Amino acid sequence: MIALSPFARKLGAFVALSDAELAALDQLYGRRKSFLAGRDIVYQGQIKQSAYILASGWVCSYKILPSGTRQIVEFQIPGDFLGLRSVLFRTPDHNIEPITRVEASEVLASDLLDVFGRTPRLATAVLWAASRDEAMVVEHLVGIGRRDALERTAHFLLELCTRLMLVGMATTDGYACPLSQYHLADALGLSAVHVNRVLRELREDALLTFQKGQVTIHDFKRLIDRVEFDRTYLDQDGPLLR
Repeated sequence: MIALSPFARKLGAFVALSDAELAALDQLYGRRKSFLAGRDIVYQGQIKQSAYILASGWVCSYKILPSGTRQIVEFQIPGDFLGLRSVLFRTPDHNIEPITRVEASEVLASDLLDVFGRTPRLATAVLWAASRDEAMVVEHLVGIGRRDALERTAHFLLELCTRLMLVGMATTDGYACPLSQYHLADALGLSAVHVNRVLRELREDALLTFQKGQVTIHDFKRLIDRVEFDRTYLDQDGPLLR
């Protein structure tokens, strides 16, 4: 049911969706596509690119520097928009790569304009989601600039946990996570060796274990206190509009 889709659950953190709004969301799911891991969905500089709503699987948004090094800007999970700027900008400013096999619904600019024209509250909810994404980028910038490696890594994994809880894919005990240490390194501005060392320290401190595609949180409250994680910036504690 659409009411239980990750996208609807995410937008429901901002606005209590009516039946008419859920029906409007349903129209955005018409062009469902599958993508294999490792094959970019969106390319930097590509012309006339669509956006997508991620239904299942994980992807990452990244940029390649002239030196060939990669900076992962964000990881997207079910319920997230992929490449929303791609339908607003003349050309995409980043690449989007599936980390796992994904299912996503293609969304054209005309689709968004039609739905937003008929359901203004949905337009407001999508603006909220885009603003929340911007808040996460700001938090990541703070992390890279001011948090040490352990704080940066643990804060990021707690953020993922909180985001996944919103769409029913995590609990305070942990979550399935397909990311490698190389993914984390490219997102956190660390080397894979440093990430490995930090994860070992978190495990030895009985705070968190990340092994075999599973993040296990041993003491949620103590982990939050250790890295001073304040999830206020994620703004998902209940609908503001009813």
